[in-house]
Amino acid sequence: MQAHICILFLLPLMCIPEPVHCSINPCCYFPCEKKGICVRFGYDEYECDCTGTGYYGKNCTIPEFWTKVRLFYKPSPAFYHYVLTRFKWLWDIINHTFLRDLLMKTVLTVRANLIPSPPTYNSDYGYISWEAYSNVSYYTRVLPPVPEDCPTPMGTKGKQELPDPQIIAERFLLRRKFIPDPRGTNLMFAFFAQHFTHQFFKTHGRMGRGFTRALGHGVDLGHIYGDSLQHQHALRLFQDGKMKYQIINGEIYPPTVNDAAINMTYPPHIPDEKRFAMGQEVFGLLPGLLMYATIWLREHNRVCDILKAEHPTWDDEQLFQTARLILIGETIKIVIEDYVQHLSGYYLKLRFDPELLFGVQFQYRNRIAVEFSHLYHWHPLMPDRFHIQGDTYNYQNFLFNSSILLDYGVEALVDSFSKQIAGQIGGGKNMNHNILKVPVLVIMESRLLRLQPFNEYRKRFGLKPYKSFQELTDDKEIAAGLQELYGDIDALEFYPGLMLEKPQPNGNFGESIVEIGSPFSLKGLMGNPICSPEYWKPSTFGGTIGFDIVKTASLQKLVCLNVKKCPYVAFHIPKKQSSDESTPTGKEPSIEL
Repeated sequence: MQAHICILFLLPLMCIPEPVHCSINPCCYFPCEKKGICVRFGYDEYECDCTGTGYYGKNCTIPEFWTKVRLFYKPSPAFYHYVLTRFKWLWDIINHTFLRDLLMKTVLTVRANLIPSPPTYNSDYGYISWEAYSNVSYYTRVLPPVPEDCPTPMGTKGKQELPDPQIIAERFLLRRKFIPDPRGTNLMFAFFAQHFTHQFFKTHGRMGRGFTRALGHGVDLGHIYGDSLQHQHALRLFQDGKMKYQIINGEIYPPTVNDAAINMTYPPHIPDEKRFAMGQEVFGLLPGLLMYATIWLREHNRVCDILKAEHPTWDDEQLFQTARLILIGETIKIVIEDYVQHLSGYYLKLRFDPELLFGVQFQYRNRIAVEFSHLYHWHPLMPDRFHIQGDTYNYQNFLFNSSILLDYGVEALVDSFSKQIAGQIGGGKNMNHNILKVPVLVIMESRLLRLQPFNEYRKRFGLKPYKSFQELTDDKEIAAGLQELYGDIDALEFYPGLMLEKPQPNGNFGESIVEIGSPFSLKGLMGNPICSPEYWKPSTFGGTIGFDIVKTASLQKLVCLNVKKCPYVAFHIPKKQSSDESTPTGKEPSIEL
C-alpha cells in the first residue's frame, strides 16, 4: 500500500516523509545529464558522477569554462550534415588538398570518442564491473539497462504496460506502397549490409538475448571463415592456403555440405547437394548472400595464388593467415570508401588511412554493442519482388533458392541487384509483410534487455531529445498513434524511434541512425588490429604486393577481378535509371525449391 501511494503522489526525486520508505529508485528518472552516471544511495537519494564529462552540478548540467567555449563554436549535427551534403564545387576542391585528411582525422576521432573504450556495461550488469569488461560472450552496452524497480517499463514516463509489438509493426512499419530510397540505394547495397554485419551480429539465443557467438567483436571475416576453428578447418582446402570450392560451368562456387561437413541453416526439404557450406550458417537464406559468399571465396583463393607466387617457401598456414588479413583490409576499405561514402551522402571524399590516427590516443580493440545490433535492422531496404535478368521472383520462390546463383551466375546477379532500387529505411510504413516478424522480435528483445528510452540515447550521443511525437515524425497518423500507445515521447522505445523518425532531406533515414550508428561503425572499423601501427605495414600483408591489394581495394575491383565479364556494379542504381522499384522486368517464373 505504501509503495502504491509513492507511485501515485511522488513528486520528482522526492519521497514521502519518514518512517515510510519509497521503493522507487531515483535513477529511474534518468536525472544525470551529459554522460553523468547515476548512483543510488539509501532509498531515495542519488548522486551523479560527472567525472570527465566537462559538466558539474547535482545533475551534471552546468558546463565548465572550456565546455562553454567548445559548445559556443560547435555546430549542430544538422548544420554540418547540411554543409557536407551540399556545395559540391567546394568539396571537389577540398578533396584535392590537405584539408581532406584533416577533416577525415577529425571525423574519425570525434565519432570514435563517443563509444566507451574499454566497454562499460552489459545486460546483466547495470554498473561498472570486471565481468562486463572481460566476458566477451556478452554484447556490451552504451547505456545501462532501465532499473528493474522502476514504476513504468521505461523508467517513470509512459504507461504501465508497453504496447503490443505486433500492433506497433502493423500500424507503423508495415508497407502500404513501396517507398524507394531517394538516394538511389540498390539491392547490391542491401545484401552487402546483411552479408557484412552478420560476421559480428550473431546473438546467442540459447545463452540469452544479451550474448553473442561472434567473439571477435568486429571485422574478423567470421562470416567467410567461420566463427570457430572447427568451422574454419571444415571449409579449408589445406593446400596453398585456399578454401574448399567446387567448379560448376567452369566457375568457382562454395562447396556443399557433402564436401565441408558443417551445419548450415536450410529447410528440411533442401537436399545436401544444394546446401552451400559457408562461414555464416544462415547465408543460404538469400541468393544475394550466396553471391557475396561466392565473390569473397574467389577473392581469397585469388589472393592465395598471388602470395604463393611471391613466397614459394610459405606453407599453407602462412598463406591462409596472410590472405585473411588482406581480405580484412579490403573489407574495411570497401566499407569506408564505398559503403559508408554512399550511405553518408557526403561530398567529402572519405578515406581509409590508418596512419591518420597514428600518434592519437586510440584503442585498437572493439566490442559490439547491443544497441548497434538493434539499430542495424534495416529490413525496409528489401523490395516486394526481386528482378533478375527479365525474371521476377517473389519471396516464396526467392528464399533458400540456391539454384538462382547457379542458373544466372555471379555477373548477372551483381548487374541485376545493382540496378534494382532498395526501399527507404526511415519514416515508417515501408517493410514488406514477409519480414514484419523481424521488428516484432527486435522490440521484444529490447524489452527483455530493458533498453533505455529513445530520447535517452539521443542525449547520450549529443542530440536534443524530442519534445513530442509530432516533432519526431512528419506523419500525423503515426504521431497520433504513438501518443495513444506510449502516452509520452520520453517513453518511446529505441528501435521504433529510430525507424519512425523523419528521414533527413534526400536521405534514407533520420538523424539518429546517422549520429548513433556512425560512431559504432567507425570505432569498429578503425579499432581493428590491422589498423594499428604494429600491424599496418607491408610485412603484415606479405609485402608490397599484398599491401597494395588492401590500399587499392574497391567494390568494383572485388567483383570484376573475380568474374569473367565485369558488370555494372555500385551501391546505387545507374544515375539515369528510374527509381520505380516496380519497373516491369518480365514474368514471374514457377520454381520448385
